[in-house]
Amino acid sequence: MHVAIIMNGNGEWAGRRGLPPTTSGAAGATALRDVVTLAVEAGVRTLTFYAICTPSSGRHPHEISADLAVLESFLSDHACDHAAQSVGIAVIGARKWLDDTLPAASAYGSRCRASGARLQLRLVIDYLAHDSALLDAWHSADPHALEKLRRQLNDIDPTVLPAGAADLLIRTGMGRCHGDFMLWELAYATMHNVERLWPDFTVHDFRAALATHTRATSLP
Repeated sequence: MHVAIIMNGNGEWAGRRGLPPTTSGAAGATALRDVVTLAVEAGVRTLTFYAICTPSSGRHPHEISADLAVLESFLSDHACDHAAQSVGIAVIGARKWLDDTLPAASAYGSRCRASGARLQLRLVIDYLAHDSALLDAWHSADPHALEKLRRQLNDIDPTVLPAGAADLLIRTGMGRCHGDFMLWELAYATMHNVERLWPDFTVHDFRAALATHTRATSLP
């Protein structure tokens, strides 16, 4: 099972408390850690988090700073905890941009996949290259366009083809999604909106989302 989560609301969470955006880092990272732990227990094969989407998404800088703070805190403080759970972690995005804005991501490139991992965790920060390749394939008259697209995607992100299409999409942040990417992995996913900002997301919310997918797929 492939579960995808749009992690939204970190900046708003801090703003409601009159705090700087980066103060959402610890709470957001704890929520991420707890979800990863439950996903392993639930037998989820792939867990994808969509954060900033692309640097050109038009989002306010404080929201981007808040998302980066969550990811930096998770990778710095909690990622090693999941090694014992056999979790492979990959950070997806343009390396030059990531190295400048998310120092902790340097150890988790898209080719960083744990052999025999029970769960593959994908932290997607920049999806622009994926979408550009897909658009080129759509507009191409080349009969081998699909084969070329598969090679391109594997070069951009070796996790995308093994991950396959998402089965379940969870959208946090009151159901809002700010981004300019197409999320083509989600074409057939069960949608589940959560009326919480990401730092307030709980394991109970995650269990409810998994139950929604189970009900949806069990319908005749």
